[in-house]
Amino acid sequence: MQEDYLAKWLNNELTEAELSEFKKSDAYATYQKIRATTATMQAPDFDTNQAWEELKVQRMQAESKILTLSPFKSFLKVAAVVAVVLGGAYFYLNSLNEAVATQYAETKEIILPDTSEILLNAESQVSYDEKDWNNKRNISLQGEAFFNVAKGNSFTVTTDQGTVTVLGTQFNVENRDGFFEVTCFEGLVSVLYDGKENKLTAGNAIIVVNGKLSKASAVKNGQPSWMQNESSFKSIPLNYVLAEFQRQHNITVDSKGVDTNVLFTGSFSNTDTDLALKSISVPLQIKFTLEGNNVLFYEKNAP
Repeated sequence: MQEDYLAKWLNNELTEAELSEFKKSDAYATYQKIRATTATMQAPDFDTNQAWEELKVQRMQAESKILTLSPFKSFLKVAAVVAVVLGGAYFYLNSLNEAVATQYAETKEIILPDTSEILLNAESQVSYDEKDWNNKRNISLQGEAFFNVAKGNSFTVTTDQGTVTVLGTQFNVENRDGFFEVTCFEGLVSVLYDGKENKLTAGNAIIVVNGKLSKASAVKNGQPSWMQNESSFKSIPLNYVLAEFQRQHNITVDSKGVDTNVLFTGSFSNTDTDLALKSISVPLQIKFTLEGNNVLFYEKNAP
């Protein structure tokens, strides 16, 4: 009850009866002294405009302190955003590339967005940008592939040894370690090798073995022999022949005392292993031993 009387008393809202009863309380004398003392107190002058200006200055100082004390945090935020953007761009660019690969003893047919065709030989890979194909018909090749290109804008095959450019034709490209061959079967092919352009008409080829370029002939409107399940060679070092046999038959090849630099001319089957081994060994007058997925070539007089 006292709390109610005190509030009314301070606001001069007590009735005569309530005031008379309140004066009888023990706390009345104390409240009376407090009221008398506070009545003589004066509040200090307060300039609202000055206070507002001071507050704005304080805020500006606080903001400047935050900027100067934590520039590295701001840098981290920017770096994080840049990292996200670059990461997204990297993922996006890499997601554009279509890649097709073959293993040993495997071939694959690929139909490109413009209906151009690629037949991929064993242990080979091609990659291209499918989403931007209509603007850039670019192929990256590792290994060997036959191309039947639909007419259109420039069609480019890029390898680590040379670049082949056509508009619409049929040609074969083989890009192996130390070996590069381009054969034109139809139309016209431009081959850029070692900074020089070589133009091939139908029925012509260039072969680069260990950096040495030579020219060869081919059958017009024909196809590479490997598309007929046969690998053919003309004056090619034996080590490349044995490497191709390994790719086509998925058999590990080793040699003992055999000169793998000797030139080989001939063919072997890509499907009949025994026949292929004989096709290689008989002309060179060497022997072989086949055990499981391993074959050893050796000289006839070897112990």
